[in-house]
Parts: sequence; C-alpha cells; structure tokens
Amino acid sequence: MSLSLLTLDPLIGSTSLRASEIHRRPPIPRRGIVLCSAKPLVSAPSAADSSSIVDGLSRIGSLSQVSGVLGSQWGDEGKGKLVDILAHHFDIVARCQGGANAGHTIYNAEGKKFGLHLVPSGILNEDTLCVIGNGVVVHLPQFFKEIDGLESNGVSCKGRILISDRAHLLFDFHQVIDGLREAELAKSFIGTTKRGIGPCYSSKVIRNGIRVSDLKYMDTFPQKLDLLLSDAALRFKDFNCSPDVLREEVERYKRYAERLEPFIADTVHFMNEAIGQKKKILVEGGQATMLDIDFGTYPFVTSSSPSAGGICTGLGIAPRVIGDLIGVVKSYTTRVGSGPFPTEILGQEGDLLRFAGQEFGTTTGRPRRCGWLDVVALRYCCQINGFSSLNLTKLDVLSDFAEIKLGVSYKHVDGTQIKSFPSDLRLLDQLKVEYEVLPGWKCDVSSIRNYAELPRAARQYVERIEELLGVPIHYIGVGPGRDALIYK
Repeated sequence: MSLSLLTLDPLIGSTSLRASEIHRRPPIPRRGIVLCSAKPLVSAPSAADSSSIVDGLSRIGSLSQVSGVLGSQWGDEGKGKLVDILAHHFDIVARCQGGANAGHTIYNAEGKKFGLHLVPSGILNEDTLCVIGNGVVVHLPQFFKEIDGLESNGVSCKGRILISDRAHLLFDFHQVIDGLREAELAKSFIGTTKRGIGPCYSSKVIRNGIRVSDLKYMDTFPQKLDLLLSDAALRFKDFNCSPDVLREEVERYKRYAERLEPFIADTVHFMNEAIGQKKKILVEGGQATMLDIDFGTYPFVTSSSPSAGGICTGLGIAPRVIGDLIGVVKSYTTRVGSGPFPTEILGQEGDLLRFAGQEFGTTTGRPRRCGWLDVVALRYCCQINGFSSLNLTKLDVLSDFAEIKLGVSYKHVDGTQIKSFPSDLRLLDQLKVEYEVLPGWKCDVSSIRNYAELPRAARQYVERIEELLGVPIHYIGVGPGRDALIYK
C-alpha cells in the first residue's frame, strides 16, 4: 500500500519483527519523557480535578435509560473499563452478541486486574445485575471458569448473572472445527481467535444449534448433540465423532445443566419488564463495528453484529427505547488477525507503538497490528451507530511520539477522492491514505485528570478528531486504572 502525506514523513527504517519475537521481547522502556504536570503520580485530587469529576458524573447521570458502549474500530478499544465505570450508575449491564472471543480487561478499586470474556464488565459493581442476552453464544466451561475466578477473588456472582434461555451453546467441538476451518483456508485464513464463534453461529443459522433451554430436556439432548457432531464429521474428515465422544459430552453437560439452572432466565421478558420499571440499562458490545458481519471488512470479520443493530436482535428490546450510544476508540488503531488495515505502521515505529500500548490480545495473547488513527473508518462507524459521544482511550500511549498522524482521507491510485469506506478488499489494499501530521507532546500525561491540564498538543489532537467527526469526545483514557480517566 502506498501512502500520500500532507507533510514530510520521517520514516524510521526497520524490518518488522515476527509475531513470536514481538511477544517474547520485553517492553521498550520509555526514555526522555517528562511529566506534564507538577503533581505527584499519586495525590489527592485538586479543586480543578474535583470539578471535572463532578461535571463528568453529572454527564453520566444524564445518560439515557437504555444506553450502550460499542467498539468503533476493530475491537480491543478498552470498552470494558468504561462499562465498569458507568456500571455504578446503572441497574443492569447486558451483553448482546459475540462470545468468549471478546476479551474485556478491567481493574477493581485496589488495582487488581480481571480478564473477562463472557461475564459482563459490570460484575465488579456489587449493585449491578448482569445479563447475557440471546444473541450471545455461550461456552459453559469458559463461563464457569470466569465465575470461579471472580468468586475466588471476592466478587460474588450469586443471583447477579442471568443467561438467556434463547442463547446458543458453544461446544468444545465448535473450537476444533474453527481450527480445522482455518487450516483449510491456508494463506487466506481469517485469523479468528479459534474460540468456535463462527462455527457456533453457523449451527444457529442453519437451524441445528442447541440452546440453553435445551438443557432442561436431557431426554432429547443426546439426539440433538449427535446431529451436531455427525454434521461436523461429514464436513471434516479429521473430526472425531465416536459414540464415546458423544457419551462423554452428554455426561459433562448433565453436570453443567444442574449448575447453570439458577442462572437461566427468559431475558427478553426480564429486559422489557426492567424497561417498564424504569431501570437503567447499559449494553456492553463485544468486538467492534469494523468486525460486523455486514459492515466490517468481510470476510475478515466476526460472525455477529457488534454495531447498534445487534442490541435489538441480541436482547429482544425495541429500537425506540435505545438512547445514548458511546463509541470507544483508541487514540490510534489496532487489529488482530488478517484483513485490510489502511493505516497500519510496519517496522520499528509500529513496534514502538505496540510495546508502549502493550498491544497483546486479552483472549489469545497475540500481538496486535498497530497503526495511526483511521478517521475515515471511524467516521463510517459513527454514521452506522449514531454515537452521541466518544471515549478516546490510551492517549498516554502516544506520549513517546514527536509527531502523530491522523489518516483523514482515502484516495485512488490516480489521486481521486474515495468518498466512503469501501467494501472492496482489493481497493482497500491499493488505496492511498492521506495524513495530517500533528505535533506530539513528548511528556507523560498519565497523572492528569483535568482536561485543561493536558498539554496543548494533546488537546489539539483531541479537538481535531472531534472536528473531523462532528462527534464530541466526553471521556479520555490516560491509563488502565479506573481513575485514569479525564471527563471533558
């Protein structure tokens, strides 16, 4: 891909490291960075900080009864942290799509790290009820692993999680099929997490899937499971579908069914009853719009709808009740796996961004591909979802760079403008990205909690993004902790 710059691009020449080498190397130390604020890293909030926090809490309090937090890039934007913070102001936090391929990292008040995949990120707030909706595909071994991990760390889950009886079950063999499918594709592989998401949604769509409600009827469960296993065996010659496999799986799910019973609910009825009772509901999206099965870079996408439409189909609530939607976007761009990435940075500069942001997958541990913020793709996501505001995360990661680029437009190789985000993968591979180059701030902003105290260059970067998108940025992340958030 060729790049067209509005200003001179001082490239740093280096051969990009292999993924295995990147994952083994220790993080690059951050040298030559000075603090932008004279405040110590740990201190009582100043009057200005307190005022900013009060304003932020007031804004959160005014969010709609049913609000949502959705990813606006290729995932991994930091949605979990915002959901965790907002959950204190909502009665219910609900997941509407995806499965254990969604990795949400959050921290409790003591700074302890939790990696969640199926359980909604509101679980750390003890007054919040968590709902796993009908649009989610549920891998029970992973679900119980998360429950056990939370409970062992003092987070009570009893009576606080509901799973839709309409949600589909994701089995271990779906994960096996995922790997076999990727191996078949060879050089054209999708780059999935191999968590079985695609095969499970495939079972759902061809109507031989098994739902949570089917666990109530263990007299017919073996026949349904046998049909699923036999179908996989017909498709993949290396797939093991012996009577022993079926028997073992049935016995295992008998035990799961007994343990799951207290969690199962008609969540469609529950959600609509809650809306009628004026309960405040926060929807947590998994993955992101650029991975949407319809709107993403198909076929390098997930198998569900992580955009706004997935809220209605994944929870069974009406479009008219949905209010504020907050898009979460990194201050730069990353993606995991294969597929188009117009603003990707290769070489040493990309490695620096990867290590500074610790860009390794929560679910897989894979190194993420890194690049500059793609305003064209972000504007496209804003159009699809109708975001009322944005949460810009990881602004602190850009503190190492003397110059920061914004990919502001796409052009054909002949120089003519491309007016929208294209669906054509060949065009995405060939197009030129036009960049604006902004000055960096070269200082650590991770201790700042008041927007006015950010260095001028950092504020210029934030405000230029707002100007290009026409959507306000209300939340700015400057670190992984709960408190590392600036309300704007």
